[in-house]
Amino acid sequence: MSESTRFGDVVVTDLEGHVAQVEIQRAPNNFFDVELIESLADAFAMIDANDAVRASVLCADGKHFCAGANFASSSDREQRAERREGERNPLYQAAVKLFENRKYVVAAIQGAAVGGGFGLAMFSDFRVGCPESRFTANFVKLGFTPGFGLTTVLPRVIGAHAANELFATGRRIGGDEALKLGIVDRLVPQAEVRDAAIAFAREIAENAPLALLSIREQMRGDLAAAVQTATDRENTEQFRLQQTDDYAEGVRAVAERRPGDFSGR
Repeated sequence: MSESTRFGDVVVTDLEGHVAQVEIQRAPNNFFDVELIESLADAFAMIDANDAVRASVLCADGKHFCAGANFASSSDREQRAERREGERNPLYQAAVKLFENRKYVVAAIQGAAVGGGFGLAMFSDFRVGCPESRFTANFVKLGFTPGFGLTTVLPRVIGAHAANELFATGRRIGGDEALKLGIVDRLVPQAEVRDAAIAFAREIAENAPLALLSIREQMRGDLAAAVQTATDRENTEQFRLQQTDDYAEGVRAVAERRPGDFSGR
């Protein structure tokens, strides 16, 4: 029988073939907050310490992989009210810890990955999607800038020009376009996304574990440090822009599913 360990709303299950499944359980939308990202960081730290696991699958229960942060929630407003200019964002510090994990991760993207949820999807080494997958860096529609290290991670995967276009327009792309851009590595029917991601992880995990650790370290390079630098800058810009009328209007507009009426103030 598979063994499971819970970290808040994250459940880690040992699967056959030296693979662990890391499942977010906040269905249907799997909105994130600092507690969820800290739980994920703790889960992957445990996987790093388990020599029997060589690769993992990051997945989510429900309709969407991660529909981002709920900016209309009271907890988000309280967190912003407590932050001071120049202070590091606890959410992004947890994200940096997540990027410090040492073993290969394959993400299963069965639905939407929005905003910071897009950043969470890009944390993984590889992504399996489906035609129904949706990716959007919609920060400009909220009146502020990308976060979760996307400004450094996404250009590394799809190139600076393509990443800049997604940031500047905030448009949503589907699974087929995501495959062409290189955001997803494999495209399968929606019902097969998780199984395909597990098969992908097992294809990795059948290989020599020390070699896998070495190759991943070489390929990732300074990514965790680069994410720290990126999130420091992202945090500064987000803090500044969250004080503006445009941000308040952007949050309202997104919640009301309409274009924002921005004033530049």
